Amino acid sequence: MGLFENPLGDYSLINQVGCKEHRELAREAVRKSLVLLKNGKPGKPPVLPLPKNAYKILVAGTHAHNLENQCGGWTIEWQGVSGNNWTAGTTILNAIKATVDKSTKVTYRKTPGPNFFKKNNFDYAIVVVGEVPYAETRGDSQNLTIPDPGPKTIQNVCKAIKCVVVVISGRPVVIEPYLATMGALVAAWLPGSEGQGVADVLFGDYGFTGKLARTWFKIPDQLPMNYGDPNYDPLFPFGFGLETKPTTQHNIRHEL
Repeated sequence: MGLFENPLGDYSLINQVGCKEHRELAREAVRKSLVLLKNGKPGKPPVLPLPKNAYKILVAGTHAHNLENQCGGWTIEWQGVSGNNWTAGTTILNAIKATVDKSTKVTYRKTPGPNFFKKNNFDYAIVVVGEVPYAETRGDSQNLTIPDPGPKTIQNVCKAIKCVVVVISGRPVVIEPYLATMGALVAAWLPGSEGQGVADVLFGDYGFTGKLARTWFKIPDQLPMNYGDPNYDPLFPFGFGLETKPTTQHNIRHEL
């Protein structure tokens, strides 16, 4: 069958790994996999897409500037790692900076406290939080919550200003307790090295089209829960996903 005649991989293409074409394809995959779960509060206009030419915006959260958290487990090392020193790519923070207008002031605070907002006037905030990398047994969880300080960051920011929350995770996590305070919610899963794909859709260069590949529970006690179960009562059902259209940004400041 020829299974063992050439047991080693072909290294002649090794220099193409991570090339521009590969990264563009990965960026496209990120754009198409994002799922928009909430876009605006009842009776209010949609929050997304965000204006690129806001005066001042806040980017917050443990996962906003952490490339390895974007990648998750089974990448670089078996359990994954955290930080920005292991591989090349674009963090979501850097993607945001590259996308907004040059005149827009971007402030980054990993964990802003309540008093931080008394001294600043932001047009809106993007909060990026989620799970730490894991693989197999180390990812087992009895509560499926976002690790601290993620929940506190969501509460501090979203209670103070208009906010978009981007969740980095390999699965649905507990989000219902914070949902009412959010202006918009995006499930970004594990976008990997190409964080620019997240910014592409947040700011309207491309529309949201992704749908949930599994049910998003309200509380872990509901699990296991599958589409078609007699008492099916999810936070977001299987196949759910709001859509937006690409928009042309104009040199006019939008009010959220």
